[in-house]
Amino acid sequence: MPSIRKESNVYFFTATNLNWYKLLEDDEHKNIVIKSLKFLSDNKRVKVIGFVIMPNHIHIIWEILAPHKTENIQRDFLKYTAQQIKFSLINKDSPMLDAIRVNAKDRRYQLWERNPHWFTLDNTETLLQKLNYIHNNPCHAKWLLADKPEDYKYSSARYYMLDDKEFDFLTSYKDIM
Repeated sequence: MPSIRKESNVYFFTATNLNWYKLLEDDEHKNIVIKSLKFLSDNKRVKVIGFVIMPNHIHIIWEILAPHKTENIQRDFLKYTAQQIKFSLINKDSPMLDAIRVNAKDRRYQLWERNPHWFTLDNTETLLQKLNYIHNNPCHAKWLLADKPEDYKYSSARYYMLDDKEFDFLTSYKDIM
């Protein structure tokens, strides 16, 4: 099995909503995440290899493209999605606004838990294991969001399993080897 290019910066990234609140149940909020991934991809900042958007967390496999830095990608992605979801909650006069209100110097609301989880994917075997994990996440007994990975819309599973091009910002893992 070919391995990931040595010069690649491929990561598995997980971000969780504050206190595991299900802020991503709303399709409008999922689409905000999609829009941000597409923006980062279209602007040659990342290659998105795989993703899943769950009700209270996201998993992404992405390659950070030079000269961009992981911390800047993380900051921009989380800041944009948090702001847009906050605006959506305000527009809907959602009671979740009170739940995510924080007493911090730099913000009134916090959507994402601090310190999201990152780790480098330096071999194809681990990348494929994580891709399989994220694609099967919606089928897990805890969630039961779909019977089969390809039945869940907010994931890259349909791209890989059905050759569905709805999320045209995706890059196959084969293209980073």
